[in-house]
Amino acid sequence: MYDIIVVGGGPAGLTAAIYGLRNGKSVFVIEKSVFGGQIVNSPKVENIPGFDSISGDDFGDKLLEQAMGQGAEVTLENVTAVDKKHSDKEYDYFVVKTEEGGEHQGRTVILATGTTHRTLGLPGEEDLIGNGISFCAVCDGDFYRDKDVVMIGGGNSAFVESSLLVDIVGHLTILQDMPYFTADQKLQDQVLSTGKAETHVGTKILAYETEPADFGTKITGVRYEESGQEKVAKCDGVFLAVGLVPENGNFASLADLDERGYFVPESIVGTKTPGVFVAGDCCAKTLRQVTTACSDGAYAAIEACNYLSK
Repeated sequence: MYDIIVVGGGPAGLTAAIYGLRNGKSVFVIEKSVFGGQIVNSPKVENIPGFDSISGDDFGDKLLEQAMGQGAEVTLENVTAVDKKHSDKEYDYFVVKTEEGGEHQGRTVILATGTTHRTLGLPGEEDLIGNGISFCAVCDGDFYRDKDVVMIGGGNSAFVESSLLVDIVGHLTILQDMPYFTADQKLQDQVLSTGKAETHVGTKILAYETEPADFGTKITGVRYEESGQEKVAKCDGVFLAVGLVPENGNFASLADLDERGYFVPESIVGTKTPGVFVAGDCCAKTLRQVTTACSDGAYAAIEACNYLSK
């Protein structure tokens, strides 16, 4: 029986673990894919206090090392449900169930489930993910060395990925549906100053163009509409950076969700279920950054400790 089970091993979850451990609580962190969360895909991060520049992967490693050094137990499993149980003792507890068959018991639970990549929902898109469509330039950029690539998106994530791609690919076309880019100006300048990026705003993506290949199907272009005209950006691969979506449906009985599926916290990190707290990008909020995720994690851990004390 752990004092705190943290679902999610990103900045929010690992910060929560550190704060819980420093308060003398036993903490178990369950992560479904990679410790460090979405930030590990960022090749260069310059807005984390204390670091002029650090890769997201290195930052994630430091978080995990610190949490485990404090005594956190961790596992890679996919949580599918959290059930509240009534005990003969004075307190209730929770059973956290995983896809792998695990059942872990905790007196409190912090849901720091993060988000996953949004897709466009175009025909054939799911089959092309990992086979022409990518999300991570660090992971897949080298497959497109000296080739033509399309980046779909115009926010910070799109331009962080693009800043790496322009050093690798032959030509980069950036397509944004809004009439302007929302990325920080510094990021835009880094990419556009290379002269290797072509940009189009106010576009509507219509379809992926493909043709048969030895391994099935390959992408040859992106068909889009701009100023009422239909155009095609010829390419060998596509990177998507069109936002993130939460995966909170399995926990709707524990915490209220908004219309987009994000947790709606009570008093910053609380939920309608005593003993369950939420933190990080999975919550409805106006700013999703590493710093705000860490803040949520610290707050959730302190609230969990206060709950345990009562």
